[in-house]
Amino acid sequence: MQAFEELCPSPPGWEVPWDRIWDRFEWIRQLEGVPQDPIHHGEGDVATHTRMAAEALAGLPQWRARSAEERVRLFAAVLLHDVAKPGCTRIEQDGRITASGHSRAGDLITRRLLWEMGAPIAWREHVAALVRHHQVPFWALERPDLERIAFRVSLLARNDDLALLATADLLGRICTDTDEILENIALYQEYCVELNCLTAPRRFPSDHARFTYFRTPGADPNYAAYDDTRLTVTVLSGLPGVGKDYWIAQHRPDLPVVSLDELRQQLGVDPADDQGSVVAAAYQAAREYLRAGTPFVWNATNVSRRLRERCVSLIASYRGRVELVALEAPPEVIRARNAARPNPVPEAVLDRLVRRWETPDPTEAHTVLWVENV
Repeated sequence: MQAFEELCPSPPGWEVPWDRIWDRFEWIRQLEGVPQDPIHHGEGDVATHTRMAAEALAGLPQWRARSAEERVRLFAAVLLHDVAKPGCTRIEQDGRITASGHSRAGDLITRRLLWEMGAPIAWREHVAALVRHHQVPFWALERPDLERIAFRVSLLARNDDLALLATADLLGRICTDTDEILENIALYQEYCVELNCLTAPRRFPSDHARFTYFRTPGADPNYAAYDDTRLTVTVLSGLPGVGKDYWIAQHRPDLPVVSLDELRQQLGVDPADDQGSVVAAAYQAAREYLRAGTPFVWNATNVSRRLRERCVSLIASYRGRVELVALEAPPEVIRARNAARPNPVPEAVLDRLVRRWETPDPTEAHTVLWVENV
């Protein structure tokens, strides 16, 4: 990513060019004046903390020892790790300052910003995963779902990257429990070493074993789950205008398709109206294919994990193998294609979908393909 390459500290001085960063990124300027809990952030507002965290990262020997490419990626993550705090910060009735949900919201904002900047998909998702989980090593030993999180991070990013980001985040604060939290970060790294997922993706016995593990609370990650699938369903995910119909014609031309766009036209439902009848019709058609054991394509936007989970759960209940295909195109391409449609999706609806967009990841399906469909 050129913008971050140009701004990333480099030898021999390793200086953070904060004035240039401030001028380059509007989302950095929006952090100014956003208050923080003074107990854990005695340094002041979010902009001050972000600058201090960036300087702390630049001073870490472990970061300096990384390749230039890895340094740039981590530097992008530290600049973005609190990007959602302006929208999540609240002053409670008792005077406490909270920013609940800023990590998950930061994942969504990071994805959108890096997509608009033209970041490669894997690079972008690596950074977004770090932003989403950047607080996990602080309180790792208190989380009942820690194993699953560590595995997810390993499949999308790297847990040693997450530990470095957490360390910089902590050292970029003025707080009283620094030593205790540094110890927690170290323990998190040791935990990931034991799980064989600190610097590389966690390996599972098979795709079906991975799929089963992430859908089964308390499952053993080493269990080679018996693959009893009886058909494969291709579930598409992508914003309007990414070229889903074109991809189907090129790659799955012989399969029947459950298409929400076609069902909208058949039922006369506008994209901006309630979609309940369209969704119900899609699920009814899908059940018929599943009962018959007929492979098919599920063609819908499916931009959020929650929406995809409904499809995936239904397919899994019929012993289906799930192939998720995440289609993307640059923002200007999507908007041009959408405008050229006979029935374009309203801009307000498209913008809402962009704000909710979560790229499919390997924890959701047997296989996940990321495809840039320019």
